[in-house]
Amino acid sequence: MVYKALTIAGSDSGGGAGIQADLKTFQELGVFGMSALTAVTAQNTLGVQGVYPLSPEAVAKQIESVATDLGADAVKTGMLFSAEIIEVVAAKVKQFDWDRLVVDPVMIAKGGAPLLQEEAVNALKTYLLPLAMVVTPNIPEAEALTGLMIRTMDDRREAARRLYEMGVRYVVIKGGHDDDGEETVDLLYNGREFSYFTGKRIETKHTHGTGCTFAAAITAELAKGKTVQEAVQTAKSFIQAAISHTLGIGHGHGPTNHWAYREKNGAVGE
Repeated sequence: MVYKALTIAGSDSGGGAGIQADLKTFQELGVFGMSALTAVTAQNTLGVQGVYPLSPEAVAKQIESVATDLGADAVKTGMLFSAEIIEVVAAKVKQFDWDRLVVDPVMIAKGGAPLLQEEAVNALKTYLLPLAMVVTPNIPEAEALTGLMIRTMDDRREAARRLYEMGVRYVVIKGGHDDDGEETVDLLYNGREFSYFTGKRIETKHTHGTGCTFAAAITAELAKGKTVQEAVQTAKSFIQAAISHTLGIGHGHGPTNHWAYREKNGAVGE
């Protein structure tokens, strides 16, 4: 059985985030990766030097090419850039009846560059979130989507409830932007109960692509038929290893180490 996952996202020329991070993560977890590019970015560890979006038609054609031949067991979205691209992606997800959809609401690059146009936030909430099995915002993204100021765990729980009410079946609010304590805590909400995934906080600036990688790991595990709870647990372990065993390349926010989890855990797919 060959498990397949499709990423619909932007390209990162530096290789640390975007479709490059997604495809590396799929491969490391034993899943065949496919892609539909939404934009090309000129990007490195120091920041984003340029963003060149593709046309909505070009995005749609790539998705159709994959769907009508190879198919996909799970789908992830990353940087979608514009309202028009979001609407096209949502229409294709519906057309091909993709149930295992992970939405990583990429809004701002590590260096602060906006990667989602202002009017696209409403399109994301209106068209895409109701189709999502899982949404994986960090704290600033959860604030932008819900309008809440998130300072405490109670705030995070309230944000998760609001995102769930938008139609998402599972909400994961990541804790990497919460500076308190020696641990990072990712919160999972399924509409009934909360689960918490903790990991040791790693003091490093080499965290470029962590969000993409985390969501891609969830997508890969869902493609293999794992539950959301199992998928999030593996993704937490995957990204913890990737940050802990830093590569130390580039002059800014360096990429995470996509092969660290495999080296730590043995064979691909285990």
